[in-house]
Amino acid sequence: MVMTAIRQLRLPSDVGRRRLEACLPIVVTAAILAVLPPIWFVGSAYTTGLAVDALVFASYAIGFNLIFGSTNQLFLCVGALAGIGAYATAILSDSASLPIVTGVVLGTLIAAIVGGLLSWIAVRRSLSVIFTGILTLVFSLAFQSLLLGRRQLTGGSTGQALKAAAVMLADDRVGGYYLFAAVVVVFLIAFRWLQRSHVGWAFQALRDDETTAELAGVNVARYRIYAAVVGSAMIGLTGGLYAYSSGFVSPPTFAFNQVDVLVLAILVFGGLGTLLGPLLGACVFEAINALLISSGQVQEFIYGLIIVVLFLGFRRGFLPAVTGLARKLMASHAVRDARLARGR
Repeated sequence: MVMTAIRQLRLPSDVGRRRLEACLPIVVTAAILAVLPPIWFVGSAYTTGLAVDALVFASYAIGFNLIFGSTNQLFLCVGALAGIGAYATAILSDSASLPIVTGVVLGTLIAAIVGGLLSWIAVRRSLSVIFTGILTLVFSLAFQSLLLGRRQLTGGSTGQALKAAAVMLADDRVGGYYLFAAVVVVFLIAFRWLQRSHVGWAFQALRDDETTAELAGVNVARYRIYAAVVGSAMIGLTGGLYAYSSGFVSPPTFAFNQVDVLVLAILVFGGLGTLLGPLLGACVFEAINALLISSGQVQEFIYGLIIVVLFLGFRRGFLPAVTGLARKLMASHAVRDARLARGR
């Protein structure tokens, strides 16, 4: 009875310690993002714009990580989902004269519904990862054609300006930076919460072995659609807020080669299914993007080459592979030191 009482007393502290370990990376990330502006890019519109772009793509990548990194659904329509949120916000706030918040909420809802429908089709047709990618890529191309064809509604290739855009939240100002820093932190909290819940365990089972997960009682269709709805909502919300922040939307901003290729490279580099991988990958590739900005079409070739190399050499991501190698080296050094100590 004494041992049982001791275990009961230790349980809350163990639970608290695990919760602290789960929240600590997010708290540290939030603190770094909060103090970064006055240290790095105070007064510089260019560096502020780079930071905002990195946070926007990190937000895209977190939503894509929930879809692809957690449930192996290759959605090659991240730009289209973000464009749905952005154009819905622009059209509803300017053409329909609705409040900007209403436009963002409705745009997020539409993106979530579209993502859920795409996942439902893939599940009903038992599409593999490759065919799911083809399906969503076709949708992405169709969405671009729709934007260009409905010129009277979307502005066509010239784009559309938002009259309701807030100057203080522009994507080259500190206000815009803090807006998307808050979005990233909220998305990280949601991603961690899902990881720690029963939904996260189902996602992990799906990612490891779908057949075994189904035999264990996991409803594969339900959790795949659930991941698609939540991840698409994240992407759509980011697109809507980006339209509000930048004050302008255009088809090239959400094109496949401008969004999806980079988001895929970011996620594969940072690590599929990891918490901070999307943010770290976005920071690295934003720096690469700044260096390659004058290279034109060569930039897309380089991104494609990076994706091929990462998929072939680092199945779960470059950063997880590096950290895993570092742990192995530290463990081998610890074993060697222990042997030397015993020898003495």
